[in-house]
Amino acid sequence: MTSFDYITSGKRTVQLEAEAITCLEARIGESFVRACELMLACKGRIIVTGMGKSGHIGRKIAATLASTGSPAFFVHPGEASHGDLGMLTRSDVVMAISSSGTTSEVITLLPLIKRLGVPLISLTGNRESTLGKAADAWLDISVAQEACPLDLAPTTSTTATLVMGDALAIALLEARGFTAEDFAFSHPGGALGRKLLLKVEDIMHGGGEVPRVAEDTPLRLALLEMTEKGFGMTTIVSASDELLGVFTDGDLRRAVDHAVDINSATIAQVMTRGCLTVARDMLAAEAFGIMETRKITALVVADDNQRPIGVVHMHDILRAGII
Repeated sequence: MTSFDYITSGKRTVQLEAEAITCLEARIGESFVRACELMLACKGRIIVTGMGKSGHIGRKIAATLASTGSPAFFVHPGEASHGDLGMLTRSDVVMAISSSGTTSEVITLLPLIKRLGVPLISLTGNRESTLGKAADAWLDISVAQEACPLDLAPTTSTTATLVMGDALAIALLEARGFTAEDFAFSHPGGALGRKLLLKVEDIMHGGGEVPRVAEDTPLRLALLEMTEKGFGMTTIVSASDELLGVFTDGDLRRAVDHAVDINSATIAQVMTRGCLTVARDMLAAEAFGIMETRKITALVVADDNQRPIGVVHMHDILRAGII
């Protein structure tokens, strides 16, 4: 086998594609603004279409648009000609991708797009192509050469197209004032979604799972309640179920250090009066932050009248995958 310089080949590809991306900056002008305005004003969906490698990039652009606040989906141009174009409505915007601007499967769709009066955004490398001329907003994705030494395989051109799509998506994101919480709603299964959406009430233990004893309860019985509920603590409540305080494993160690008689003492003698509570609508991630700061493993959830309605434990937050 002859030796081949893989490193030089790889670096050449990176350099060519980096240069192509750099050239895009000068093309972000009035037509880019027009494309953004058309998509921002869209009352329906942004329909992205493209054939071959352009189609693969189109799917990614549509996914990025959808996840950043601009409803979008991809339609294969071949399937569109055989019924899928029924998805297109007068309220939509079409983004068509073709490096040459002459891809037959895409060009076939133009008459119907124009008949419906749907705005067309074209990403092509040729302004004078059929697709370029038909566009309401044309974005230049031309490249000096493909990274492929035969100048045939779509490489540099697909990279440039993807970056242009990202530029559009992020410009729209910023124009919409899209927030991290908005992002979380479209990514509920991800770590960020759970962190920004999951509330204490979603993971807390409530009802009969909440450890509670009256203040005149013997300490030995309070310890049984702690053991049964398994949170390493119990709440102490008044006759009207108002939270008076808590008793924790730490309080038990301090009681033992002070030679308190566990068999004769009442919980009122050793409890910590008053305690930190959280509301049920607090974000679970915020509750975790409090636990970390205070170096505790559980928090009492109280209602507006300071009645204990739940307990959230560090283990619950870990199981929920918030951190």
